[in-house]
Amino acid sequence: MGICLILFVLGLFIGSFLNVCIYRIPEGKSVVWPPSHCPKCGSPIKPYDNIPVISYLILKGKCRSCGERISWQYPVVELLTGLLTAATVCRFGLSFSSFYYLLLIYYLIVVSFIDLKTMEVPVRLSYGTLLSGLFLSFFVPEHSFKEAVFGASFGAGVILFIIESYYVFTGKEGMGYGDANIMAVVGAFLGWKKVLLNLFAASFVGAVVGIGLILLKNKSKENPLPFGPFLSAGALIALFFGDVLINWYLGGMGV
Repeated sequence: MGICLILFVLGLFIGSFLNVCIYRIPEGKSVVWPPSHCPKCGSPIKPYDNIPVISYLILKGKCRSCGERISWQYPVVELLTGLLTAATVCRFGLSFSSFYYLLLIYYLIVVSFIDLKTMEVPVRLSYGTLLSGLFLSFFVPEHSFKEAVFGASFGAGVILFIIESYYVFTGKEGMGYGDANIMAVVGAFLGWKKVLLNLFAASFVGAVVGIGLILLKNKSKENPLPFGPFLSAGALIALFFGDVLINWYLGGMGV
């Protein structure tokens, strides 16, 4: 229990850094300099105002200097990162595998929130994470470099096939090429079998959320909805429950 709490707190601070990445990467800014500051008034954020979640609550979601409202994204990303950091180490132990899968998780968090804000997936971040996944696969006992390469190729290939097929039959663009980058990264880290599970889970979650938004009249059928967050949700399902679900499915099929 104690180690889980420590990991959760560590994840909160990592989430604070991920918020910086989410804000600055789309604008082409450095994620390490200058120090954190209010995007409205430019005032530097004091260390005591930069404590994950707690500072947001104390400040009631507003900048101390100018009173500008702070986005809900900041505490959500911090809490999400904290929970997933603790859950990953609890699932895979204090091992290199945990470090490996946390790289994937942190990437998914960043690209999901960037996709929600901009409808784009950062290419350089995706390529850098993809190369890291391929190289580090040599050191993960339950994964191999061959499987990582095939998984990345398969993940990207499936999305590209969907994109081109949809355009041929409808004359319209459906999924974006950034989604292919996400699936290449996921495939490199998780392998081709979990790519299929990821796509199924992402489609299911996306359909449920999309229908829910339409019923709530927050979206129309014509309004685009970024698919990156759903691919990320599917990847998390595949990571934490993939082996159980695949074995259950194969067992049910009598394989």
